Amino acid sequence: MRVNKDSFSAVFDVSRETMKHLEEYESLLSKWNPKINLVSRSTLIEIWHRHFADSAQLIQHIDNTQTSWLDFGSGAGFPGLVIAAIAKEKHPDLVVTLVESDQRKSAFLLTVAKALGLNVVVRPERIEAISAQNADIISARAVASLSQLLSWAQPHAHRSTVLLFPKGNSYESELTAARKHWHIEAEVIASVTDSGAVILRIKDFNRVI
Repeated sequence: MRVNKDSFSAVFDVSRETMKHLEEYESLLSKWNPKINLVSRSTLIEIWHRHFADSAQLIQHIDNTQTSWLDFGSGAGFPGLVIAAIAKEKHPDLVVTLVESDQRKSAFLLTVAKALGLNVVVRPERIEAISAQNADIISARAVASLSQLLSWAQPHAHRSTVLLFPKGNSYESELTAARKHWHIEAEVIASVTDSGAVILRIKDFNRVI
């Protein structure tokens, strides 16, 4: 499915106010990108499909009992800032913590969060260094292998934590490699933006001893 600015609100059922927030986000990203290379210039042209829609689809897999979201390697804010922008309308109690060790990117994330009035915490630290977060949801987009993501997630998870990891067409090999060291119960969900991509929704994972 191709999603552009005109179709985004209908696809994800968001209000005009949320659309205005995302438009302001787009404007800030375009302003900052030449300075700190947040995303490749080619993807800016398709930002509503490649970045906003690809991120927004994750929020369809949570419920209102989940109030803390931890996003690893947030970079330009995908998916974390997009999630926070939509959550302001649909899940107002959700707090999104963005972990990004690059100080300039962290400054960008904080700027957008303040400008849009989002319920966001920015942690300008390495993933391995942050204190235990006890998060209800943990996400990461194009950051590391599944095995590495599970290692990072374990200290921040509780019994009911859900992991949401977008993956490309190599997801099966990543699952196979990860299962050498982890017991994983994973639901494979087709991506709405890329026929070759999936979302791995993991509710149960334990390191194999």
